[in-house]
Parts: sequence; C-alpha cells; structure tokens
Amino acid sequence: MEAQITEWEGRAENLKALNLKAIEPSLAELDAHLTLRTHIVGYTLTEADTTVWKTLRENRVAHAYIKQNLMPNLCRWFRYIEDAYPEQATLPTRPKGVDDAKGNNGKKADEGANYGIGLQDVGDGTGIVTRFPPEPSGYLHIGHAKAALLNDYFAHEEYKGTLLLRFDDTNPLKEKEEYQDAIIEDLALMGIKADKTSYTSDYFQELYEYCIQMIKEGNAYADDTLQDKMRQERMDGIPSERRDSSVEDNLARFEEMKKATDEGIKWCIRAKISVDDPNKAMRDPVIYRCSPEVHHRTGDKWKIYPTYDFCCPIIDAIEGVTHALRTTEYNDRDAQYQWFLKALKLRNVYNWGFARLNFVRTLLSKRKLTRVVDEGVVWGWDDPRMPTVRGVRRRGVTIPALREFILKQGPSKNIVNLEWGTFWATNKKHIDPISARYTAIAEEAKVPVTVIGAREGVITEDRDKHAKYTNLGKKKVVFSSNILLEQADAASFERDEEITLMNWGNAIVRSITHSINPLSTPAGLKTVTGLELELHLQGDVKKTAKKVTWLSADQNLIPVELADFDYLITKDKLEPEDKLEDFLNKETEFRTKCIADCNVAELKVDDIVQFDRKGYFRIDKAFVHGEPAVAFQIPTGKDKK
Repeated sequence: MEAQITEWEGRAENLKALNLKAIEPSLAELDAHLTLRTHIVGYTLTEADTTVWKTLRENRVAHAYIKQNLMPNLCRWFRYIEDAYPEQATLPTRPKGVDDAKGNNGKKADEGANYGIGLQDVGDGTGIVTRFPPEPSGYLHIGHAKAALLNDYFAHEEYKGTLLLRFDDTNPLKEKEEYQDAIIEDLALMGIKADKTSYTSDYFQELYEYCIQMIKEGNAYADDTLQDKMRQERMDGIPSERRDSSVEDNLARFEEMKKATDEGIKWCIRAKISVDDPNKAMRDPVIYRCSPEVHHRTGDKWKIYPTYDFCCPIIDAIEGVTHALRTTEYNDRDAQYQWFLKALKLRNVYNWGFARLNFVRTLLSKRKLTRVVDEGVVWGWDDPRMPTVRGVRRRGVTIPALREFILKQGPSKNIVNLEWGTFWATNKKHIDPISARYTAIAEEAKVPVTVIGAREGVITEDRDKHAKYTNLGKKKVVFSSNILLEQADAASFERDEEITLMNWGNAIVRSITHSINPLSTPAGLKTVTGLELELHLQGDVKKTAKKVTWLSADQNLIPVELADFDYLITKDKLEPEDKLEDFLNKETEFRTKCIADCNVAELKVDDIVQFDRKGYFRIDKAFVHGEPAVAFQIPTGKDKK
C-alpha cells in the first residue's frame, strides 16, 4: 500500500498546472480510477487522498472544473473527502510565485485556454460585476452560450463577484416573451444562475431623460434623413443637414416622436459625436427611433425606443457593472461606449473583448436563423440542424460537454472558424460511459438466416447493456435458430467462411441463396435472399475478419427510424454579399426505417444509446404501439457534422 500511496503523491504533480488542457488527462485518469472506490488507495483516508485533494483545491482551474460536475466519480470523491475529513482537508493558501497568467514557480503555463487575462482593477475579486445582455428575439445559439458561460465564469469562478442577466428588450418588432422564457430555461440548463435579472425596459424612463439631457447639452440632434442617404453620408463623412438644428427644434421633434405622430415617425435621434472619425461607429450613431408597435412588457406606454448602443453603457453604469465582456465584433463600438459614459458623466465601466464562437458551414446570424425557421427550412428553433442550444441538445450533445468545449476555447481574442469535429469529439467522451448498446437492422435490407446448431426453442438471457460500463444494467438478448442479418453483411460472405455473430460466437457460412435483378447490370445484381449458418462456438473470435450484428426473428422486434443530418449551408463561411438561398443545402435529413431488439421498447425521450456498428443516437421519440421510435444520430467528430 505504501508504494501505491507514493505513486499517487507523485501523480499529484501532474495536477498542478493552471491550464485545463494540460491537467485534463490526469483528471480523467483519476475519475476512472475512482469509479468503484471511495478512497484512492485502500479503504480509509491516506496521504494519497489528502495530497491529491489539496493539490486540486489549491489549483483554481482544477477546482472550478470540478465544481461543474463534469466527472462524476472525481466530484463525488472530492466532496466526500471535504465533508468526511474536514481537519485533514484544510483549505490551502495560494502558493507564492503564482500569478493569474503563470503556472507554478512563475513558469509559463502550457498552451491552451488562458483565463488569466488581467482584468483591470479587480481588487480581491468580490466587487467584480459582469453581465449577459441577450435580446429576446430568438433562442440562444452556441455563440450566445459562449458569452454567457464566460461572463458566468469570471463572475463566479475566476472571481467571487456578481453576474447580471439583462434582457435587451428595445425592439418590439422582433421580441417575444416566448424567447425570453426560453433564454432563462437554456441558461439554467447550462448551470448559469444570474444573481439578478433585469430588463432594459425597466429603465425606459431613465433612458428617455438621458436622451433629453444629451439634446439639451448639444450632444444629440433629431434627424429625418432617409435611411439610405444617412448610411451613405456616414460612409462618406458628410454631415447631416439637421446636425446643427437648435436645441428647441430637436426637443420638439423628440416630443413628436414620443407621441408617434405622422411627423414623429419620420424622425430619429442621433448622438453628435463626429462626422468623419476613422472609426465609423463614432459617426453620429442613431440612439433613439420611433416605433408605435406594442411592446411585450410595457404595452403601448412608449412609442420611442433607445438603441442597444445607447442603452448598454448607461444601464451597465447604473447597475454597477465593472467589466463589460463581449465579443470582439464590438471592438469598434467600445470607443462609442466610452464616449456615452463620459458625455453623461457616468461611472466608469471597463470593456474586454473575446473572440466570437464561429463554426464552418453554420449560420449564427439571428436574422438568418429566424429566416430559416419562418420559411420552414427547419422544423423550429430546436431543430437538430440548428446551432441553438436547444438544437445541439436535441442532436445529442450533453450540457457538461457543451460547457467543457466552450470553456476550453477561453477568452482568447483570436478569431477562428472551428470545425464541428472537435465539438462532437468532446461530447463523445461524455456519452460513451452512459450509452447502453442495442441492435438495429435496416428494414429494407434484412436477410432471413437459419442457424444450424442453435439450442431448440427461443432462449432469452440477461446480458450487460455495455460490456465495459456494467453499471448501466442488463438487457435481454434473444437466441433462436431464426435470425436476421443486414444485406451488406450477408452479401460480403463466401461459402464456408467463418464469421462472428456479435454477443453469440462464431459460425460457418454453409449456404447462400441469391436472387438476380436482370435490369441492374448486364451481368445482373446479386441480392442475398437467405443464409444458412452453422454455429462454431469453439472458434476464435479474434481470428475472424467479419463481426456482424444480428437479431433473433423470434422476439418482439421494435420499429425505429434512425435519422441523420447534414449542414444547412454548403459554404464554409457566408460573405456579406452572399445570398442565403444560393447556399442552402437541398438535402439535409436522411432517415432509415429499422427494426430493433425488444429492449428498445423501454427507451425514453432523451435517452442516449449506441446501436452496434451504427453509432450513437439520442431518442427523440419513444416507441408507442403503432408508431416507431425515432432516434437522431449523434456525430462523434469523425464525420465533422
């Protein structure tokens, strides 16, 4: 035992790097070791437990990862040691020579997600306030998920601060309570719990008064320039004819806008910043517009609505946000953000940008996603082809895998188009230990087979649902002399060839019956219509080249549709000038009608399973008599879909 303890004390060194990518293999190894163990070595607390526990607890990256419950055995053990042995599991002090961006002893950490980005003026971290401000005009996609998770991480893991959730509900034309409720649900599913929830509409009166202040101080003006002309003037650095209107005229126009009169709806309010600043975001942006539509929260009280760029810095300052973390696409607007704070004499808020999460052949524009939903290209926002949180969940990603993948990307500013393969490969690690194995055979490709030497009658045996993960329970395997194989397997056999029937044993092909389709080729296409196999259970399964799935025909076979999906678009990255309809994939859904073993009747919606030799699947619709089960194939990273 002493040797084992010494070994684990040495292994603890591999858990010290402040870099998740570097320590994850060792964490996974420890998680696997603890599968059936309460202690690392033996049956009571040893130095192996205390050394490893303290190493993990003093590593803020490892500790944050453990708190996400991504590795169940490791998390169970960690909490047990903490609760059962409070004196031995004392909180360690932060090692000297370690800062936010470095590993132990001041050495640079390994490459990977680095969370030591050096936020300004963090103090002891308790005063940090971040925010996630989604617009309730659609469902969250994985780009939004990254913003939400990073803001949550810095507020609650990197520091002991506060996370605000604020709905940017300033456009009644696009927003619905349905989207608002869905966003709250999706955040909860991802384990994100805001310390406070608010709405931009809560501040409409304050925002209105700030706009009045800007007009009176000469920092804003009313403009009725037509949209196309205004856009061109901003591009060319030409001032609006209304730029030097009097304060009285501007206030009068704003009052007409507030009433939504025929005259008022022609006008908007623009900030008076610059005409020809090299940063075009500074060229007199629109800050208020007239929109007489009913708002889903405030009804018809307001006819004017502030723009996001105007609201964001003001409400961030009001609500006490210290760091506005957002994607680098806002970089040009950071100067505008800071201008509003100074012009209105509001408290300081820091900006920090991180790269947007981009994937190849994927729509992440909410406008385009809304279009494919509205035009019926997909079934809805939770369609498995959609990059929404609900879409990828319906396709089969687990929330721990989603969190792990996004947090691994970190707050880097480097913009890259990611392949989906890495995303799904991360998910595979999470689903393999929970995926019970079953058998399915394509309905149109089934071949009847007679097995010589099988025991008489129909024999049912209990077998593990997964040969490796035996904790998943048992399933029924039915043996009989009448079985079914798939055409592709049967067509590959030669007479007297020895093959392996998976979960049964070896058999020798004794006879093959064919039919010939004379219309297919001059020589005719051979289709196997029947087989005779003779069991040879003493044969060595390691020596056979063909190992095939099969089903006893003498059981309650369950109909199931296996569905797979392709990308919605055919181009890796759509350019602004590209028309969506020119790049929509014409065929993205593929279904195969199958029959499956009797155990599939017990599967429930959201169960994740593996059909032998077909892949991993999420059950989207459970079997009911008269209607087949429906299962969506989960990519594993090999096909990159």
